[in-house]
Amino acid sequence: MSQDQGHSYSAKVDTLVSHLTNPSNRADADPEDDEQLFAELEAELENEDYAAREHGIQALQREMERVRDMKGSGHGTYMEIKDEKEVMRISANEPRCIIHFFHTDFRRCEIMDKHLAKLAPKYFSTRFIRVFVENVPWLVERLSVKVLPCVISFKNGVSKDRVIGFEELGNSDVFDTAVLEFRFLQSGVIQKESSSTSQPTYNVSQPARQHIRSQNHDDDEFDLE
Repeated sequence: MSQDQGHSYSAKVDTLVSHLTNPSNRADADPEDDEQLFAELEAELENEDYAAREHGIQALQREMERVRDMKGSGHGTYMEIKDEKEVMRISANEPRCIIHFFHTDFRRCEIMDKHLAKLAPKYFSTRFIRVFVENVPWLVERLSVKVLPCVISFKNGVSKDRVIGFEELGNSDVFDTAVLEFRFLQSGVIQKESSSTSQPTYNVSQPARQHIRSQNHDDDEFDLE
């Protein structure tokens, strides 16, 4: 396969993966479209020798299966997990995971939910979940969750960052999703995807960047104690 052919093939693989992961395609997704694109990718390999062709097809099949398995497990969505052991399993096994500890009585938790729901489809490789604090008492104590909303980021089972209340997001109920997105990018818990459809669409102002970097934790939100 020539270099130009390789670029073309990779672009089509990216297109297929993007089609599978793009939330705008889910409601009216046509499986025949995926099959057609897969057939085109196979055709790209027709002029290769048997070993190269089989290797390429197997690699593509693995990628498709990986993406579909991730979708099946909840990637690309923002969902509530009620079982504490399942929350522990997700935080330990997912390469990147963001968990929102919330309470139904706290309005700011609802605001946080709206922002996280916007980010989850954009960053398919990161798992986004929410957990009701009364369902996960052991984790609340173990992670010292005392102020809500509390969003904890994990990488390979290790806690990397936490956002407590709105103090670091502008200390206001009205803030751009970009501020939260930038915070997650800084901690490495979300990454820019390779496909063009997953590029960030938010812009973060300089004041917001400075505010995020201030690392000022004032626990003046909703105290669980």
